[in-house]
Amino acid sequence: MQNQRSTRPLALSLTVLGAIARFMPHPPNFAPVGGMSLFAGARLPGWQAWIVPLALMAITDAVLGFSVATPFVYLSFLISVAIGRRLAGSESVLRIGSAAVLCSLQFFLITNFGHWIGTAMYPHTTAGLTACYAAALPFFGMTFAGDLVYTGVLFGLHAWLSRTVYTRERVAAAA
Repeated sequence: MQNQRSTRPLALSLTVLGAIARFMPHPPNFAPVGGMSLFAGARLPGWQAWIVPLALMAITDAVLGFSVATPFVYLSFLISVAIGRRLAGSESVLRIGSAAVLCSLQFFLITNFGHWIGTAMYPHTTAGLTACYAAALPFFGMTFAGDLVYTGVLFGLHAWLSRTVYTRERVAAAA
């Protein structure tokens, strides 16, 4: 595993690319931000892990629009960063994949709760909350798929580039 300082620019670049991908056409809820937040938590140091996903969301939301659930969405992505912090240094596909599943589940629960509480679309009862979650189930599949795909791409690219690019740089520097 490479030194975290040497791979920081690579991790930051991949995080920014993940956010930029939010502007690309994609199926509903098949977005890079969940995987990007998990990746940022695992691979970016200190404050960058927390600020970068929030800043990128705020910038992209300024263009794409905010909603009543926006605070819940941001909270959920901060939780994904916290989950990612537990992956620092890990390259275990099982651990990373399990973390992506957990991130998808908590995103579904938190953001739909925010939608339920912030709108009059469903009654503010247990039955209304259940109806809100039931209505959101078709979107969960795409969120889940997007989180798995983008998590795999970001962690996979980081691992591959860390091994190839930084190994070549070290060999060239030693020569």
